[in-house]
This record gives sequence, C-alpha cells and structure tokens, in this order.
Amino acid sequence: MFIQTETTPNPATLKFLPGQPVLERGTADFTDAEAASVSPLATRVFAVNGVSGVFLGSDFVTVTKADSAEWDHIKPAILGAIMEHFQSGAPAMQGAADLTGHADHSGEDEGIVSQIKELLDTRVRPAVAQDGGDITFHGFDKGVVYLHMQGACAGCPSSTMTLKMGIENLLRHYIPEVTEVRPIA
Repeated sequence: MFIQTETTPNPATLKFLPGQPVLERGTADFTDAEAASVSPLATRVFAVNGVSGVFLGSDFVTVTKADSAEWDHIKPAILGAIMEHFQSGAPAMQGAADLTGHADHSGEDEGIVSQIKELLDTRVRPAVAQDGGDITFHGFDKGVVYLHMQGACAGCPSSTMTLKMGIENLLRHYIPEVTEVRPIA
C-alpha cells in the first residue's frame, strides 16, 4: 500500500491519501483522542505522540501536529498507523457515528439557507477538501452566515482570508441577502 502525502496551507497539518475510500459520506473531525474513540482509524493515528487533531474525509486523512512535534519525527509513525488500519480491514468509523454535515434550518429563511448550502456543497467544499479540510454550515441570522472550519482549515493562517475574500464574496455575489460570513469555534 502506498500512501501519498500532501502539504496544506496550514503548516501544522498534512493530508494523507491512502488511495482508497476513507468515509463513504460526510466528514469526521476529532480534536482529541477521547473524541476519536468512535473511529478505529483516528484512534490509531492519535496513538502517535505529537498528534493533536485528525480529520477524515471521503478519500483522505488530515493530521494536525502539536506545536512541539516535528513532521520529520512523527510522519513515519502516522504513515504506519494509517497503513496498519487499512490492512486490518476495520472500518474508519464504528457503527452509525455522527458524521459532520449541514445544520438543519427551517423558517422564513429556508430558501436562502438552501441556496447557501447548495453553493457551499458545489463550489466551496470541494475546493477546501483539496486542502485537507471542510467547511460546514451552522446558521444564518440577519444576513450573517455562520460556518465551522475543520481539518486543515481549522487554525490555518489563511483561513480568515478564505472566509472573507473567498466564501463571503461568493455568497454575497449569488445571494444578496448575505452580508457577512463569520467562523464559529
């Protein structure tokens, strides 16, 4: 098995491509080993000393390192953990784990929210996934769109620029009711 690695705009995060599907649908974001207990794959990766975050996408695993860790030291162990997982035949997630998607929204803004979700799904999320992350919709209130950044996007130095200059401009262009985009933690 050959696992490719790619750098991301976030220097603390690397994207690992195992060459086979990771998740059939959705994404999963783990910020600590305890939260990763529902994922045999993330649990193996968190066993590597220096790992501070694991994000699972459709065909990739994004790993964030602690500030004190060096990629040269932990990358081989992470590659080994990912390889061991796929060779074991275990699923990436146990049971019907709660995978990240979009927050539900109904009411008078339902049409606007539907347009926002459509643009995020077709224009934004595929581009962000190429960088090893994801952006999910969390709400729309009085012209403000609330988004959650995950994987390589969380803590990325260029994430504010991506939100303001990229996503906000795109949404405002197509949906006049959108006035601002804000990240949520």
